[in-house]
Amino acid sequence: MSTPAAAARLRDRLTTASMVGPALLLFVVMLVVPVGLSIYLSLTDWNGYSANPAIVGLQNYLDLARSEEAIRAGWVTLLIAAVGTVLLSVLGLGFALLVNGASRLNAFFRVVLFYPHVLSALVVGFLWSAVLGTSGVVNGFLTSKGAEVLPFLSNPNWALASLIGVLVWAGFGVNVVLYLAGLQTVSRDLLEAARIDGASPRQTFLNVTLPALAPVVTVNLVLSLVTLLKTYDLVVSLTGGGPAGSTQTAAYLILWDSFHNNALGFGSAQSVVLMLVTAGLALTVARLRSRVDQGVKA
Repeated sequence: MSTPAAAARLRDRLTTASMVGPALLLFVVMLVVPVGLSIYLSLTDWNGYSANPAIVGLQNYLDLARSEEAIRAGWVTLLIAAVGTVLLSVLGLGFALLVNGASRLNAFFRVVLFYPHVLSALVVGFLWSAVLGTSGVVNGFLTSKGAEVLPFLSNPNWALASLIGVLVWAGFGVNVVLYLAGLQTVSRDLLEAARIDGASPRQTFLNVTLPALAPVVTVNLVLSLVTLLKTYDLVVSLTGGGPAGSTQTAAYLILWDSFHNNALGFGSAQSVVLMLVTAGLALTVARLRSRVDQGVKA
């Protein structure tokens, strides 16, 4: 015969299961199963149609290590992620400081800065291709003034720089919002004490504001890094991976090989490697931030 205490424990367990269960099920269905399936497919030669793909072991990974196109796409992705993350963090913090005050004008600029992030990446790509293309708005203006056309999207180096610039333009609104939220948590007492002690605005920022924003900086770095490593749709609509493959990213190549070349086994191997690299870099950033915090406390 159950006691009231046992019945209470059972109710607590059922309540916990009812709350945790749906989230756990969603996690398994949306993450664990797809990742497990990708790992399995990466060990096969599946073309997307065959019902019984052959197991090829690590052959796809060996082919990936020897693929010049995949290696180039990997370096392009890392370059985009490195440069883009720095620019997003610096510009995000800079604009957050500019619009930090409580006024209608600042509220308007916050909306304007965040608006590009609301747009679809495909729409952003088509928009900027109309602006930066050979017959686009900018080159049309330059031509009308007798100047030379600039190869924003037709020269490999220019195209890569243009892609990074558009990625930063489209994404830094989120960084601004996060830094604005972080600025609200900076202790007003510390700011006032720094002002009374005669600290300059630069000294106050470096010694009071920036250390207080350290957790927000970490979040911004990780989010920006992960987002840029997965860059795909903007590449499709802005450069199409060209010219001469100079703007092909890892994600773009994964989908190209998987669905255009019908090599889903090889594409799955690329996705597994990209997943591991992304997780490794994100954990490295978080770990470095943790070490810095421990050093400060010590």
